[in-house]
Amino acid sequence: MIPYQLIWLIMLLPLFSFIINGLVLRQFINRKSKLYGYVTITAIAVSAIFSIWALLSVAANNEEIIIPDVSWVVIDNGVNIHLGLIADQLSTMMAVVVSVVSLMVQIYSLGYMHGDEAGYYRYYTYMSLFTFSMLGLVLSDNLLFTFVFWEMVGLCSYLLIGFWFHKKSAADAAKKAFIVTRIGDFGFLAGILILFFNTGTFDIKELHELAITGVLAGTVLMWAAIGLFAGAMGKSAQFPLHVWLPDAMEGPTPVSALIHSATMVCAGVYLVARTMPMFIYSTEAINIVAIIGGFTAIFAATMGLAANDIKRVLAYSTISQIGYMMLGLGAVGMALAGEISGGELHLGTEEMLIIAKGAVAVGMFHLFTHAFFKALLFMGSGSVNHSTGTFDMRLMGGLRKTMPWTYATFLIGSLSLAGIWPLAGFWSKDEILVSAFESQKILFYLAMITVFLTAFYMFRAIYMTFHGEYKGGATDDGKDHHHTHESPWVMVGPLVFLSVLAVVAGWWNLTGAFNHFMGHEAEAAASVAGGLFGAFTHTVEGIPLPLISLLVALFGIFMAYVIYNKKWITAGSVGKVFGPLYTLVYRKYFFDELYENIIVKLVALKGLFTGFQLFDSKGVDGAVNGVAEVVTAGGRAIRHAQTGQLQLYGLFIGIGLAVIGICVYVFG
Repeated sequence: MIPYQLIWLIMLLPLFSFIINGLVLRQFINRKSKLYGYVTITAIAVSAIFSIWALLSVAANNEEIIIPDVSWVVIDNGVNIHLGLIADQLSTMMAVVVSVVSLMVQIYSLGYMHGDEAGYYRYYTYMSLFTFSMLGLVLSDNLLFTFVFWEMVGLCSYLLIGFWFHKKSAADAAKKAFIVTRIGDFGFLAGILILFFNTGTFDIKELHELAITGVLAGTVLMWAAIGLFAGAMGKSAQFPLHVWLPDAMEGPTPVSALIHSATMVCAGVYLVARTMPMFIYSTEAINIVAIIGGFTAIFAATMGLAANDIKRVLAYSTISQIGYMMLGLGAVGMALAGEISGGELHLGTEEMLIIAKGAVAVGMFHLFTHAFFKALLFMGSGSVNHSTGTFDMRLMGGLRKTMPWTYATFLIGSLSLAGIWPLAGFWSKDEILVSAFESQKILFYLAMITVFLTAFYMFRAIYMTFHGEYKGGATDDGKDHHHTHESPWVMVGPLVFLSVLAVVAGWWNLTGAFNHFMGHEAEAAASVAGGLFGAFTHTVEGIPLPLISLLVALFGIFMAYVIYNKKWITAGSVGKVFGPLYTLVYRKYFFDELYENIIVKLVALKGLFTGFQLFDSKGVDGAVNGVAEVVTAGGRAIRHAQTGQLQLYGLFIGIGLAVIGICVYVFG
């Protein structure tokens, strides 16, 4: 069993590297020194070791590690706000994902950021702070400090998206991400306050028990859960708060690999999973999770079909896959909510806590596998950019000849994302399909369409980038990109490591071992079977679901091969056939125009904000200026009476004394 003190070090070690890099080393060494990177890598490597140790300890003992809380604020009326950590199946699994992916990204960054030494210390300082914040978020045992770390993660995202702040596009993207996610965070904060003012606690375990026992129920629970999900929608870029993530690709590619694919954008999924008991006891809230997730999955996948920037293709893929995870959580939650409302589950609080905790296994298993192959794909796109100077796939082609390692690892990541047997994505994807099939057929069909679209747009990217003839790369950066080359081993090494995980990570659940680890048993939530054998027991017209999904994915790959490799059907002819629909998808359903030109400029700037400006200038400022005018006018009036002539002062003193004497004589 790992000592509980080391759980604190999992999150504190990256904080130490942030302090060392940002406050100590920058005072004494050159800001271009690679020592900044080595400090960050060392701290996160040790953090990753402790995270794996904690995961193995929890798995071996089948129980969470007890960590004493630290009191922060104690008020006489009984309010005790504490800082505490939780080390259970869910949090330790997330800590491993965050620390391992972060470690690979920091190593990769030594090569990728080599040409940007001016911002070297700043980059690794921000990355350390982000890793600390993300680990704090997943390990926190109460919603107040979860929210604190949640906002710190948002701050780091803003700093890293706008890392190249001299570029207007990067600065605008950072502001866009910060503002859009704040909308969701307002809902998150509202949900936390609703819970606190109705229960008097921020503690997640206590809130779970109150929801299960019925003390926290009805409208209060519904609005609180919807508020929490609003925060999840913002951070995880779910419809309609999805617009910030594609623009966030303006940041360095390793930032996209870490923050915008594997960790921060998955924080929303983690939040829903962590508070799942509150969702399954609110039918309305869990239905919203499933519906938004299912719609986002197919909605974002369609936009990936028309994007020409390889990082934006991966960004839309991330939005889609996170929708897939939300769908997985929602589908299982809907099934449990139905059993609870139908009176089929009559269990005690402890048993229900175990069932609710295990209900997240399906969605979280896809998060686990997705983190590795999506980080791999983003880093692969960075490797391509390192050689060609561009992310535009129309300027690439033929790179498999000169970049064999990047091609092989990118292909593995794409196959895993498409859900091809026996790679990791195959196992986690089918768990969600089974859940949706058992819970709500319409969600199942949305998920199955997403399977086809995912396979199609990923292999569209592969054929445009790595096959055919090379088209010259970037032409506007003043460099010669006609002779492409493989990236250095400091970049290729992490790609190879993550490609191995993209293959084997899914094998953890071959026989339902991951589900068992998370506490999910088929007999406890009868709507969902676990593992490979459970998935094959579900059939459509006698055909096992995993086989159907595999055939659908292979058909998507084949269609991409027909259009973008063999060109038996040209992409231009397809665009003409679909006409307005293609334009709609290519323009991202005009959501940017809707938000920026109508809501922001027309409604907000010309309407709402103009009203606020008038109220501030005429109301608030007018009142303050009016009081000041009264005071100064009175001062001016009194000043005229002060002539400075002693004889005049003596005259008025005499008159005053005479008046006083007359009053005393008359009234005394």
